[in-house]
Amino acid sequence: MVKKFIFITISFISVISAFSQDVEMINDSVQNIISDGPYVFIEQDKLIEKSIINGEVSSNILNTSAYETVFYPEKSIFDNVSDIAALSDIHGQYDLAIELLINNNIIDKKLNWNFGKGHLVIVGDVFDRGDKVNEVLWLIYKLENQAKAKGGRVHFLLGNHEFMVLHKDLRYINQKYGLTSKLLNLEYDELYNDKTVIGRWLRSKPTIIKINNTIFTHGGVSKDFITQSDFNIEKINDIMRQSIGQSKEDMKATNFYNLYYGSKSLIWYRGYFNDNLKDTDISEILEHVNSEHIVVGHCSNKEVVQLFNYKIFGVDSSIKNGKYGEVLFINNNDYSRGTLNGKKKQFNKISAINTIDD
Repeated sequence: MVKKFIFITISFISVISAFSQDVEMINDSVQNIISDGPYVFIEQDKLIEKSIINGEVSSNILNTSAYETVFYPEKSIFDNVSDIAALSDIHGQYDLAIELLINNNIIDKKLNWNFGKGHLVIVGDVFDRGDKVNEVLWLIYKLENQAKAKGGRVHFLLGNHEFMVLHKDLRYINQKYGLTSKLLNLEYDELYNDKTVIGRWLRSKPTIIKINNTIFTHGGVSKDFITQSDFNIEKINDIMRQSIGQSKEDMKATNFYNLYYGSKSLIWYRGYFNDNLKDTDISEILEHVNSEHIVVGHCSNKEVVQLFNYKIFGVDSSIKNGKYGEVLFINNNDYSRGTLNGKKKQFNKISAINTIDD
């Protein structure tokens, strides 16, 4: 009996060992074909640009003038903007996002700004899930500068997944980035800390903006938020930027975390879709924030949707799935959906049913 037990134990250990070796071989094989970067690290008198090409890390030492290293927050309120486009929740789906932007004439085929004096709003959640997050970030970074040169703007709002990564919550990163971290010998959040170009750039970004008569924020503005806070857009953005450097423990020591990171916060709220709100509830919120419309992401639909007689727009059109996506166009007071093939469509009277997005 004892011999039989020993034999079974040895056999089990052999199987586990063989399985572990197979997993390591698969990981090594995947690691050898991944490409990623650049990640640009800021040192006192130089920049170090690191990229991964077919599993090999390359490093270049650059002059500090090669990239901007100081980013100042811009204003959060804009008036007299004729053309606005908005989308959200790209979640690393770079190729689909590019197809959508090209077909809707926001960028050209060479991936350059093509929207003139228009404003493009990315309503949060570039991070997590997909495997081309870094590519999306650098594209936005480039388009932001190109748009300004043409009299336009690109606004990248931080969503819950940006704040998750910046606060070291890495539950939803693509497995590719585990390998990137291993190759660069850094935790994933360290690739976007305040000693990197993109990390500093991210820390200058807003959580909420207002363009003309419309508020843009990732989750939404809840009654709870406006009754418990001083609703001042510039002040809110300063608070959220400063919170990136705070630990969750410190934020949870007071009501701060519940207000700015809880389920009724700007980055996590889902009430427009899930709480059976009445039109009067929405009107009260809009009156309090002195706006006529609110544009949000965070809750996934099959297309861009409108709720409450065009008071609320949901621009999370499930780009994260890598199959389809849309963009909201606002031209003065005319609202339309830009489909993946570039055709503009009017809104359906009844909105699609959302699916919860963590």
